Parts: sequence; structure tokens; C-alpha cells
Amino acid sequence: MAFRDAFGLTFSGATEAGFTPYSQAVRELQCFIGDPVASIDRAIAEDPGFVMAHVFKGYLFGLATEREATVVAKACHEAALPLAATTHEQAHVAALGHLANGRWHQASRILEDITIETPRDGLALQVGHQIDFFTGNARMLRDRIARALPAWQSGMPGYHAMLGMQAFGLEEMGDYARAEQLGRAAVDIEPRDGWAQHAVAHVMEMQSRQRDGIAWMRTNPEAWTRESFLQVHNWWHLALFHYDLGETDEVLALYDGPIYGVQSTMALNMVDASAILWRLYLGGIDVGDRWAAIAANWRKAGAGNYAFNDAHAMMAFVGAGLGAPAQTLLETQREAMHNNDDNADFTRDVGHPLTLAIKTFGEGNYTETVRLIRPIRAIAHRFGGSHAQRDVIDLTLIEATLRAGDGALARALAAERSMARPDSPLSALLSSRAANLSEN
Repeated sequence: MAFRDAFGLTFSGATEAGFTPYSQAVRELQCFIGDPVASIDRAIAEDPGFVMAHVFKGYLFGLATEREATVVAKACHEAALPLAATTHEQAHVAALGHLANGRWHQASRILEDITIETPRDGLALQVGHQIDFFTGNARMLRDRIARALPAWQSGMPGYHAMLGMQAFGLEEMGDYARAEQLGRAAVDIEPRDGWAQHAVAHVMEMQSRQRDGIAWMRTNPEAWTRESFLQVHNWWHLALFHYDLGETDEVLALYDGPIYGVQSTMALNMVDASAILWRLYLGGIDVGDRWAAIAANWRKAGAGNYAFNDAHAMMAFVGAGLGAPAQTLLETQREAMHNNDDNADFTRDVGHPLTLAIKTFGEGNYTETVRLIRPIRAIAHRFGGSHAQRDVIDLTLIEATLRAGDGALARALAAERSMARPDSPLSALLSSRAANLSEN
């Protein structure tokens, strides 16, 4: 028993009854809308031997960067292993096995090979693209999609997603004009494509086009928020534009509303909540008791599973003044560095020194914060995230330098930021503070 889709791909163990909800799950994932888990569960219920349905579900949970979700991903891999599968599908099963066991880079390579052979495998492209994001591999964010794009044409189902992913990859590689062009084209085709919407927001963030960014996000929010599980992150992007302009009230209103008004326990949403509050914290803004709620959720989530998350958990613990959980987090990271998975490297190279630096910043030891962050700046991409997300590392370093009274380094770092973001009001503020520090 097998089913062939519009691209000619074979799906072992699938009937039309099972493939219909599977294809719905694919579309939902490509737009970041709806409930792809529920859709894929319907596919599995219809066709328990549908190997790619089990793999798809495993990918969804494997990409969640959460300990409990990883357990589900492993179970999906176990379910898929004995099922009838083509060579192509067996490669997917192997990729899931690596992802579920924390071997992100090996999963990435298998998915890369799959799409070299089968460039119209949209699922392999999208999961690979997400792994590139979680491992901070900017070049592959661009090139994985670029290799496959000639096989895609306008009018094909999911074409918008290919353009949106290519847009984000181009942005992360600094090709802002083409990134914006493709991102806008993707949104024109499918206004509900939250990833393409976010790719254009990234362009405007990196170019310090705050007013353009606000307009872009405010023009049709219904399209990118309705039933979207990426909406918190996109609201976060809007908050960043207001933050750079110094519009703190707008930032807090967004935080109290769509960003963390509903206190999500999803790691991806908690990262955004911590990241925006930490930026305000660096600026000396009192955010009241907001830290307590996010810190409580980070305590429930645990640590040591994905270093990027750990750093943001530490921000919350510092903000909430919770010394014990902060210390436990560092101890958990030390244990994680002994594991045989990629997160051990993420943690050792970047995550642990950064998480420790955030703690020392909270303790007022700014000189030590500077000492810890400076060596990791050039390799910070190794623990994942985007340029926009990792900008918080530079902001923490600059603020620590200013507070440590190191005028020469503060001027150097402020000049560096002004070159990268010349139209940023925040860049101008930091440069002014550095200059004043030197004069006093």
C-alpha cells in the first residue's frame, strides 16, 4: 500500500484517507498555522503504517527544543523503524533518529542529501531549514533552499514557503535586498506565511528600518496572527522596532498583550519573553513583577537540553532575583557538557560562558561579564538563533563595558555597532554614553 503525491513522491503505508490530513499538516507547517500535530495524528489514526506520518510528527516534536517533546520524538522514531519504507523514506527515519537523540548536525546532513536527490521534498527542506536555524548555520539557511529552488515553480503547492525560507537564508547572509524581495513575494502568494512575514521583519531589523518594520507588521496582522504558532515571535519582532526607538510603553504593551499576556510554557515563546525583558533590563527599565511569571515557567521547563534556551532562562532568573535556580541551571549545564550530543558542544562553546556572564551581570560584576562574553562573540552562532536574537549578546557586552567604566572598549564597541546599524537610535544612544564616559 502506497500513495503518490502531486510531486511524484511515494508515501508507503498511506491511503488517500490518511494522506489528506497529512497534506493538511504539511500546509499548516509551511504557514506556521493551525495544529499540525492534530492533523498528523488523524493521518496516523487512518493509516497506522504510514511511515512518513510518524516521521512528520517526530520532526515537529524534535524541533521543539524541549525535554518532554524529545521523548515524543524518540517514540515516533521507534514507531517508524519497523514500518515498510522506500530508501527515500528510510533516510527520513534515520534523520529523525539523529534529531531525536540530539545529533542535529547528522540529521542536517541526511536531510541535505535527501533534497539534493529529491529537491521537491518540501518537508525535508523545511525541517533542514529549521535545523540550520537551531544550529546557527547561516550559509546552509541560504544554500539548502537555493539548491532546490530551480526545481520549484510558481503555482506549485508550498512554493511560497520555498521563497520565504530562501528569503530568511539570504537575510542571515546579509543579502538584504533580495531577501526582502523574495519575502514580500512569498507573502503576496500566501499572506498567512508567518515565516516569510518574519523574514522581511528580519531585513528591516538588521537595516534599522524601524518605521518600515512597524508598518510592515501593522499592515495586516490578522494574516500572520490568526491561528499562528509563530505569532508570538512575530509580535516580538514588532516589539524590537519599538525598543530601538526607545518606545518602552509600546514594548511593555506588546509584552503584556500578545507576547506574554498568555503565559506560555513553550520554550520558543519563553525565549522571546525573556529576550525582550532582558533588553529593557539592560536599559535600566523597571518591568515590575513580570520577571516572576516567566522565571516560574523556566523553572518548570528544566535546563540542559538546548543551550540557547538556557541563556534565556538565566535572564529570567537574574531578573527575578532567583539565585538558587540560577545556580542549578549552571550545574545542569556542566552535566550537559558531558553528554554525547551536539548540545554538549553548543553549551561548551557558547551557552555556558554566556549563561554565566548573564548571571555575573546580574550580580554587578561587569568586568567579569566582559571577560566572559568577548571570546564567544565571533562563535556565538554555534549555539543557534538568528542575528537579531544573538544581538542581545552584543547589547549585554556593551552595557557591561559601560558600567565597568572601560571607556576605550565602550567607544570601540559603540563605533562597531554604529557602523553595522547606522540608523539605529539605540546605536546613537550607546555611542553618546561611551563618549560621555570617556570625557568623565
